[in-house]
Amino acid sequence: MTRVLLATRNAKKLGELRRILEAEGVSGVEVIGLADVEEFDEAPETGATFEENALAKARDAAKATGLVSVADDSGIAVDALNGMPGVLSARWAGRHGDDQANLELVLAQTSDTPDERMGAAFVCAAALVVPDGEETVVRGEWRGTLTRKPRGANGFGYDPIFVPEGETRTSAELDPAEKDAVSHRGRALRALLPQLRAL
Repeated sequence: MTRVLLATRNAKKLGELRRILEAEGVSGVEVIGLADVEEFDEAPETGATFEENALAKARDAAKATGLVSVADDSGIAVDALNGMPGVLSARWAGRHGDDQANLELVLAQTSDTPDERMGAAFVCAAALVVPDGEETVVRGEWRGTLTRKPRGANGFGYDPIFVPEGETRTSAELDPAEKDAVSHRGRALRALLPQLRAL
């Protein structure tokens, strides 16, 4: 059994990667999170792109633990806000991880935007770093539009205000398996499957 460290404390992200591996029939890989390893200094996310941040997190984790490490950086890019919040998605309202405040700020900032300009995309960059130095970085995007008010109790972050293309439900109204199949993170993590299978 190969242990793969997903460099996150987010239980929902861990569950997502475990479900994707199971659904794709990848066996022999045990996914663990940061809570399962000894604490190490995590560098702040200072990259200008999702890819830079994901790679920095995966490198730190692999170096500190000696484990194959996967990290992601993701967020929402709103067309009417020139692609922002982007890499600042988790701390858009000022405090890191305040989902409700972040979501409310985006809704306030787009309140005067006409419906036809409410396009947005969830973006995820995922990096896999093997302690021997091999590195892979992939990207997944999920296009859609923003709603005017939150709907749904599944998911996290901006899920309650994002309606994927071809859907009438928000991503917070999809069940986890439906979301995994089409989401930005699902797409990015599936792009890493060849490397994960090779372990």
